[in-house]
Amino acid sequence: MAPERIPVWLDCDPGHDDAFAILITALHPSFDLLGISTIHGNSSLQKVTNNALSILTAIGRPDVPVYPGANKPFMRPAVHAPDIHGDTGIDGTTLLPTPTRKPQTVPAVEAMRKAIMSTKRGTCTLVVTGTLTNAALLFAAFPETAEHIKTISIMGGGFTLGNITKSAEFNIYCDPESAASIFTLPSLSNKIILSPLDLTHTVLVTTSVRQTLTSTPSTFRTMLYELLMFFAETYIRVFDMTEGPPLHDPIAVAALMDESFGMGFEYVETGIKVICNGEEMGKTVMVGVDEGVMEHEGKQVLGDCGVGGGGVKVKVGMKLNVDRFWEVVMGVVEKADKMSPLNT
Repeated sequence: MAPERIPVWLDCDPGHDDAFAILITALHPSFDLLGISTIHGNSSLQKVTNNALSILTAIGRPDVPVYPGANKPFMRPAVHAPDIHGDTGIDGTTLLPTPTRKPQTVPAVEAMRKAIMSTKRGTCTLVVTGTLTNAALLFAAFPETAEHIKTISIMGGGFTLGNITKSAEFNIYCDPESAASIFTLPSLSNKIILSPLDLTHTVLVTTSVRQTLTSTPSTFRTMLYELLMFFAETYIRVFDMTEGPPLHDPIAVAALMDESFGMGFEYVETGIKVICNGEEMGKTVMVGVDEGVMEHEGKQVLGDCGVGGGGVKVKVGMKLNVDRFWEVVMGVVEKADKMSPLNT
């Protein structure tokens, strides 16, 4: 018997890796994608919203509603990443189609609340693959949503490396106050899954992956290939990563998949502190690591989460079955290939 589909709301700033998060949530049988909210980040809100609509058109799912969210952090100016994702936020191909639908006019936070509260309590997941401004505003304005959801799965943070500074990951750096508000919200304790750079840098778009992607010729696959090659070239230029760029954002989706898919997601439980000022702004710190690692119900537990983390426990991803991940991704690509209007 197939597992029940997980109701998912995706909050993102569509760039090259977000495209694959959209692909999986929109087409994999594990998920029921309720809607997408967009957020400042890889590019301006207008551009990333257009990217979301274009990707949905390309994969044959223009019916998924898209809601523009916050265009800047609550306390700071917006920061974008043209050196990584180009001016549009998803440069590298001319094959992305013109969207066939327009963005919704209902404010994103209101749409998120309505969709989440329409699901059975304890079943809905909020996946955040961009800056955390929308999510923080949602929980501040509608605290009942934090109580209602089963999980919030976040791509963000880093503990041994950064990608916007030497110690900070981009999504957390762009709005550290919003991140801090989520990692210290008691009603989210045991509900937060964090996929940091330490994990996502183990999932690389290698030459082998690209060859598998293009093994069946199609316009849709060519589009994905061109996007990944642009991403690969920026990672060579900016980070000197030659083996392949990491595919960050879909890991936050893969972490939710039922054990029957063999994703092999392993984690530790810890409190998270976000540094909001100074040279290390945006850095994520595991709280209580010095207390040592204990065992609890078969899972590793790091220290005392009550110090700095406000007692909020976060599941930090440590390992993933990379081969299985790519099998799942290619299965979804195959499905999209049959649905995409680019191939007609």
